[in-house]
Amino acid sequence: MKYKTLNASIIAASLSFTMLTLGSVAVAQELPNTMTWTAYDVGSQGHSEASAIADAFGRAYDTRIRIQPAGSAIGRLQPLVSGRADYAFLATESFFASEGTFDFAERRWGPQDLRAVAGRPSSFGIPTAADADIHSLEDLRGKRVAYTAGNPSVSVKCDAILAFGGLSRDDVEAVMFPAHGAAMSSLVQGQADAVCTTTTASQLYELKESPRGLRWVDIPADDEEGWARMNQVAPVFQSFTETIGAGLSEYAPANMLAYRYPIIVSMADKDEEEVYAMIKALDESYDLYKDATSAIHRWVVSDSGVPPIDIPFHAGAVRYMEEKGLWDEDMQAWNDARIARLEALQEAWEATVEDASDLDDDAFKARWEERRQATLDAL
Repeated sequence: MKYKTLNASIIAASLSFTMLTLGSVAVAQELPNTMTWTAYDVGSQGHSEASAIADAFGRAYDTRIRIQPAGSAIGRLQPLVSGRADYAFLATESFFASEGTFDFAERRWGPQDLRAVAGRPSSFGIPTAADADIHSLEDLRGKRVAYTAGNPSVSVKCDAILAFGGLSRDDVEAVMFPAHGAAMSSLVQGQADAVCTTTTASQLYELKESPRGLRWVDIPADDEEGWARMNQVAPVFQSFTETIGAGLSEYAPANMLAYRYPIIVSMADKDEEEVYAMIKALDESYDLYKDATSAIHRWVVSDSGVPPIDIPFHAGAVRYMEEKGLWDEDMQAWNDARIARLEALQEAWEATVEDASDLDDDAFKARWEERRQATLDAL
């Protein structure tokens, strides 16, 4: 009897191993043998995480991936749009590209038909100098808030946080700095009272140890009116309780917002089976990359594969999440509404291109922004 039980156990174990191996091979067969991804510059968080995931894919599925770094939003999007890249690891420029704003308000761009595969939650908030006596968003009124010139990704998040508190740039003293590093250092140097950023910037640790001190402004998770105002600026944020960063810990968390960075982005017409295989590989190789950086563990698909996010999710990603039991009716309603918004903007863009062909570039952008706002107001 023992002999039969042992044999049965061996056979069961062998079958389990075979099924696991076949499962991995199946994913490897579905993934392309080679892929090209675009990402932020070498040394950035986005590039580091793309590299770690690419390495995991290589080890698990023998898929070779070339990562093409670019320092600009256009540089990361152009290869994807032209078909020279399979996926792009983006940030808020994916929202701008889908809306046709900032760099993408030029005639050669307009709202792009992008889709998300997944996106890692990344926290963002307003650290202040403790001696500025800012305890709530309302307390920012009349205070010096640091902005960076030519950085719409950070600026739109800061505007959204002000909107949460019922404020705008007109209600604060917006101090413009030429570079993000200068804006970040401005609190220690006494040139500003608050700034908008992630939690792990080196300048925040300096601020915490400086005579001015550090305090994070609370963004309450249960303020529904505040979140509604914020999402009117950009409907991509969610509440987040952060414990990692300057002045933060498990014992001293802070309520702030989460956005997605990096976001794995494809074109809408990307083959559904390929995208399904991509998010499946991202999920199944998670243990191979989850310790590569301090925040990369947040790629777990239960967090990274659900809305809200900057652009609609691809049908292939939705199908995988449905099969995992991680997609519900509210998420589908969100995705449907986001696709409807994008399609409405694309129609408005085509009409603008047609009836504003005689306008110069500045007048064209002004006409487009008027029509864009009218289109969004009508949704």
